[in-house]
Amino acid sequence: MSSLSVDQLKKSIADKSIDTVVIAMTDMQGRLVGKRVDAKFFLDEVLGHGTEGCNYLLAADVDMNTVDGYAMSSWERGYSDFAMIGDTDTLRMIPWQDGAALLLADVQWLDGTDVVASPRQILKKQIKAAADAGMKAMVGTELEFVVFADTYEEAWDKGYKNLTPVNQYNVDYSILGGSRIEPLLRQIRLGMTGAGMQVESVKGECNFGQHEIAFKYSDALSACDNHVIYKNGAKEISAQMGYALTFMAKPNQKEGNSSHIHLSFRGLGDEMVMADDKDKEHGLSEVGRQFIAGQIKHLRELSLLFAPNINSYKRYVPGSFAPTAVRWGRDNRTCALRLVGHGQSLRLENRVPGGDVNPYLAVAGIIAAGLDGIKNKMTLEEAFAGNAYDSDSPRVPATMLEAQQLWVNSSWVKEAFGAEVQAHYANMAQVELDAYGKAVTDWELVRNFERF
Repeated sequence: MSSLSVDQLKKSIADKSIDTVVIAMTDMQGRLVGKRVDAKFFLDEVLGHGTEGCNYLLAADVDMNTVDGYAMSSWERGYSDFAMIGDTDTLRMIPWQDGAALLLADVQWLDGTDVVASPRQILKKQIKAAADAGMKAMVGTELEFVVFADTYEEAWDKGYKNLTPVNQYNVDYSILGGSRIEPLLRQIRLGMTGAGMQVESVKGECNFGQHEIAFKYSDALSACDNHVIYKNGAKEISAQMGYALTFMAKPNQKEGNSSHIHLSFRGLGDEMVMADDKDKEHGLSEVGRQFIAGQIKHLRELSLLFAPNINSYKRYVPGSFAPTAVRWGRDNRTCALRLVGHGQSLRLENRVPGGDVNPYLAVAGIIAAGLDGIKNKMTLEEAFAGNAYDSDSPRVPATMLEAQQLWVNSSWVKEAFGAEVQAHYANMAQVELDAYGKAVTDWELVRNFERF
């Protein structure tokens, strides 16, 4: 929900405490893109009508290069505009920027129809499907990041080599380790609180310089909105304080950055749907069992939404706390799906997404899989006990190519998301695969330069 009403915004603009409004959409890569708008112009023109942007914002690679293969945006179609229509429920202050407020936008064609490949619209379609089934999704995301003492500019100039992590040993749960970087962590927490989020805690993690800030769960849409605002804001605050912070899934050979997603279904009146105290073993209702069964059935073909980059797949290493086995277990961190909590707090944790995930796409996938499990009354396999890394279970896709092919060849994906979305994100993967295939890496130089 909004932490800043339109009336409060108007008053703040009148007394000149706000002079700039950022209006932003989320691109395929999960990044905020948009404009900084003069506050008075925002009130006069943008608030009621939105603003326009080139439609290549949903058809470019990570470097913002125009690329082939997208039906909605191309040179042949003239790279026309679409409209960014602000959702006033997302309006909030940006405490770490003087005089600034932020408004997230949905994307429409100029005739008023939705741009269906927009990540936020993809999620909203699945939220509506859940509502039509009498349910809503509650979501929490857990983003890990690694902080370096270098600035982003220094990291770039060094080719991202020989950077200095802010902690030079494992500080998992270490109070002392967190204290070493608390000035930055505190500014991020206070900034996000000022932006309307409810911070729960911060803790150190395994990789050197790695930390995690946790936020209270909320409805699916606002949780994903908060996720992208936090991710963008954490990097902005880090840059202001002279640090470089990365959510990259696998920045080095040690533990990667995860973004575990906790999700449960409730009734539209907040009644329990997934939980049932009569089930003494796991506390699951029949709907809850069907929900998990849907996740297991569709996890592999949804992996492109959970792991959207070449680098994403390098997290999936046995014994690394990143999953390799498509199994579920009660509080079992070796499984891709971990059931935690009791009663109203009962929820399923999807451990597949990394810190590079686009939350709108991943949460849309989880909702769609759960709804399919419920609709088709799928039977849930027994919970896995023991070390799933060593099991003969189906595996999380090991490469982006494997995930892309599973996505492309899935009739269920086409049914759940539509042919346009299926093709659009298959092409996103192809663009990355093609770019990676042409790249000459440091690994190749070291392995081949003198030896051949």
